[in-house]
Amino acid sequence: MTERFSSVLVANRGEIALRIMKSARNLGYRTIAVASEADRRAPHADFADACVLIGASPTNESYLCSDKIIKAAKETGAEAIHPGYGFLSENAEFARSVVEAGLVFIGPSPEAIALMGDKAIAKRRMIDAGVPCIPGYQGTDQDDQRFVEAAERAGFPVMIKAAAGGGGRGMRLVHRIEDLQAGLDDARKEAEAAFGSRALILEKAVQRARHIEIQVLGDKYGSIIHLGERDCSLQRRHQKVIEEAPSPAVDEALRGKMGAAAVNAAKAVDYQGAGTVEFLLADDGAFYFLEMNTRLQVEHPVTEEVTGLDLVALQLAIAQGRPLEKTQDDIRLKGHAIEARLYAEDPSQNFLPSTGFIHLWNPPKDARVDAGIESGMEVTSFYDPMLAKIIATGETREDARRKLVKALEETTLLGLTTNRAFLRTLLEDQVFKTGQCRTDHIDGAGIATRDEASEQSIALCAVIQHLDAFKQVAENAALPEELAHWSSSEAYPKPYHYTLDGHDYQCTVCRRTDGFIVCVDQEKIGVDQIELTEDSGVAAIDGERVRFDFIIDGSKLFLSLPYTTLTVENALTSRERGTAEVSAGAVTAPMHGLVSSVFVEEGAKVRRGDRLALLEAMKMQHEISSPTDGTVSNVLAAAGKQVASGDTLVIVEPEEEQAS
Repeated sequence: MTERFSSVLVANRGEIALRIMKSARNLGYRTIAVASEADRRAPHADFADACVLIGASPTNESYLCSDKIIKAAKETGAEAIHPGYGFLSENAEFARSVVEAGLVFIGPSPEAIALMGDKAIAKRRMIDAGVPCIPGYQGTDQDDQRFVEAAERAGFPVMIKAAAGGGGRGMRLVHRIEDLQAGLDDARKEAEAAFGSRALILEKAVQRARHIEIQVLGDKYGSIIHLGERDCSLQRRHQKVIEEAPSPAVDEALRGKMGAAAVNAAKAVDYQGAGTVEFLLADDGAFYFLEMNTRLQVEHPVTEEVTGLDLVALQLAIAQGRPLEKTQDDIRLKGHAIEARLYAEDPSQNFLPSTGFIHLWNPPKDARVDAGIESGMEVTSFYDPMLAKIIATGETREDARRKLVKALEETTLLGLTTNRAFLRTLLEDQVFKTGQCRTDHIDGAGIATRDEASEQSIALCAVIQHLDAFKQVAENAALPEELAHWSSSEAYPKPYHYTLDGHDYQCTVCRRTDGFIVCVDQEKIGVDQIELTEDSGVAAIDGERVRFDFIIDGSKLFLSLPYTTLTVENALTSRERGTAEVSAGAVTAPMHGLVSSVFVEEGAKVRRGDRLALLEAMKMQHEISSPTDGTVSNVLAAAGKQVASGDTLVIVEPEEEQAS
């Protein structure tokens, strides 16, 4: 068959843009990137054969502007567009515009995207096709009363979902009829912000279910096959965290049934390209259609690892009009693969996204890493907080799990808060080890979500800063570094004071012949055999040899150990600079973002946990709650107003202060 295109523009950013371009380049395609102002020096922009700046940093001025992307393709001679995932990947109008512009859209038809992109229409089509579906409401009448009636029929708890889109946005789990209205209102706002549509559906919440999805491939000649399943049950806030293939809960018989249902779903919309049919799997073996993602999934690497197939290469071949070379009988799953998503977020703060500069990025060497970041780049609030995916493969599930734990221990990202330690904790959790995770596991298990400091890690922080201080003395005085430590009398203990998670660590560092003795809250800890390079080191802490990475930025130290990541600042140094005090009772913005709603007025009485405002950032709505019982004395936030991290939104005078 005559080749239809030889150049591909990737209408995306970050790790998925790089992932697609690497496969395309390996196959001889010319690659073109697009980038916003925030991404003009991003890795995906540098990797491509050409790059076009398409607008300002906000997505609605760049990556969501279909006209700018098609114009970039025309200007650079691109003949095809790959949408990646997110952004415009499931936008039927964009796909139609690409085709009308005479370009090849690497994905399914606009008609299939439109049908499956609307959960209500898709569910009605699946019911007609005989695919098992969850009871609920998927009608066109969006009156609140319809949802009340449907919820009462289905029985609580129920799940409210945005009819357009996915990724966990526009979803609310509601346990009581009294909370249904607030759930509908919040879901509509988030759905409109994320997808431009307020339409919702409602489903009975399937309790303690597993999230199982089937990868499908279809060509233009009507051939459709599946590549087995992925288990995506470990989720937080309805977004996946760890995925694996195959599922520990699916045997050959169930795989056949679910695979057949997925193929039927794809055939019902004449599907072409790579897609994923998602199901909920109950403990009794019953499974129910959730949705179909008409694009490449974030977690596609685990399927690639166990099938030996390159899904991007297959997408390109299908888009060229080539028939599938594989039949269902050719598909064999070999080994086990597990993927962990590295997010810029703070698990201890309800997974609040974090922003800032990446001072140091060192990925593990013995695992597959799909990433779109590098040292020195800034993580902003404009885009999704996922930074990288780390994938380990083994002959057995335990082999893959153990390798992934090791890979996470060898992963370093310094400068902003990530979920690295939390991922390691999840992988070591007994429920995950035994393959028993359900979609509610993270929320209900009480798993530790914080990077924990220990006296040993604090002692290492103090020694690193101590050595750096003497290094600066030596450089400023033009002395050999060893003379900077010299003293004519007994070694003088140097004090350090750190505050982490509300705990004060009082430290003193004293040099000895073979290292240091550090007193941390009266406990003596030996730090010996320490060797430092520019950003890494090794030391024996109380006799245990530990490797670590670090960055020093003024009085701050960023430290990465296998089991934790810490950011500390010596209060004895930092207080010399002085800090601005925040007004008592001030509730501040945890990050840059847009205030989408304000729920209180001056003089309002609030209880601890009451909603004060909604902040939109990183494509999510973040609830700002009152930290105390009290009275609202001032409201500085306003709907539609952009705020910076640390800006005061509302001031709540605590009850005890009022009483006094």
